[in-house]
Amino acid sequence: MNFLRKRLWTYRGIRINPKMEHGVLRTGIGIFIPVFLLSLFFCYKTGISNISQWFQFDYLKDIQGWNWFYIGKGIVISFLIGAVVVGLMYIVFFEQYMRIYHRQKIARMFISNRFIEKEMKSTESQWSEKMVTKTKISYFPKAYYKIKNGYIELRINMDMTRFQDRFLELGDQLENGLFCALMDKELEENYVCYKLLYDVRRKRISIDDVEVIDGEMKLMDHIKWKFDSLPHMLISGGTGGGKTYYILSLITALVKSGAELKILDPKNADLADLESVMPAGTVYSQKNGIKMSLNKARKAMEERTKEMKEMPNYKTGGNYASVGMKPLFVIFDEYVAFMEMLDMREKQDVLEDMKQITMLGRQAGVFLILANQRPDAKYLADGIRDQFNFRVALGKNSDVGYGMMFGDVDNNFIYKNIKGRGYADTGSSVITEFYTPLVPKGYDFLEKIRNAA
Repeated sequence: MNFLRKRLWTYRGIRINPKMEHGVLRTGIGIFIPVFLLSLFFCYKTGISNISQWFQFDYLKDIQGWNWFYIGKGIVISFLIGAVVVGLMYIVFFEQYMRIYHRQKIARMFISNRFIEKEMKSTESQWSEKMVTKTKISYFPKAYYKIKNGYIELRINMDMTRFQDRFLELGDQLENGLFCALMDKELEENYVCYKLLYDVRRKRISIDDVEVIDGEMKLMDHIKWKFDSLPHMLISGGTGGGKTYYILSLITALVKSGAELKILDPKNADLADLESVMPAGTVYSQKNGIKMSLNKARKAMEERTKEMKEMPNYKTGGNYASVGMKPLFVIFDEYVAFMEMLDMREKQDVLEDMKQITMLGRQAGVFLILANQRPDAKYLADGIRDQFNFRVALGKNSDVGYGMMFGDVDNNFIYKNIKGRGYADTGSSVITEFYTPLVPKGYDFLEKIRNAA
């Protein structure tokens, strides 16, 4: 039985209990007191050797004759040594300190949210015949804290109490309170498990580390866009949010991988400059060219599907990669601004091409990367927006903007003045903090893409 308990503890982690409400203080005192007492012993070692005279009446009576400077100096030195040791332990064992601090915060969250039940117990006093009433905690959530592979896992028992529904809504509090990114929320047997990543910013990678391998694009140490299974990316972000650098980072990685690209920039801005370094027929900035390129991408998708099924190595359920085809990415910046340029008939044609690509492009390897300042639902109708499985909102967005990106969610979105920082849904319907690849100062995108192309 003890072995089974040990195995369960290893799997679940450390049990959160009410005493952890003051976990950091208790740990600090637990280190300080032994060091303080040991230091006192060494300071008063000579005096302790004469302990027998302490209990003589004449010695106790002559309190004014005691060496108070010697006594005070010993106490002060011992106190300072204890405080220094506690500080050094904090520095050396910082990770362990943070784990205690996390458990303290979780315990306080349970208590402040009133996830506890108390009962009054009356007992007879040992010193008199009076009855003494004490408060005792009769219920505290069964929860376990664990660190695994850089992730925090918090499992809370679904015990069918009146708090159970609220246990399923703690993602925001945990994310903001522990300064973590919520990566996943999973229902296990008898438990809900919150998986959080601590200090997400440390997982940011350089643009040189962005790579495309086997249908996946690495964007952070812990985040990959698995476009073969979760096709199409939607990007939003206002001025100064880092949207353009992020798109250029994607283009650089895709060019290096050998993928075929179509780049559409109706504002004739930064992406249009790539026309000088990319093959002819890749970059378009004029209205007619953009419409034509989008329509050609749709037709290429249909031709790919037909050609793929005629190949001898094709098997039912296979995709473009299984028969050796390269993916085709349509990168469309300022989509909403482009739609505002069109008349009603042209808008319908563009929406139809978009709808076909997003609905049917995955198997044929035709993927859409759509970028806007705000993903206006008016131009992403007929279920088109739902087909974008990877979504990134960079910089500062309004509540309406976040709603357009991620739907009706309860997240508290916090703005941090960090270029390239935002939120992402990587296809799991869990909104997590996101950082675009780091671009060194003076990085020459045109030269890098020219060399790769």
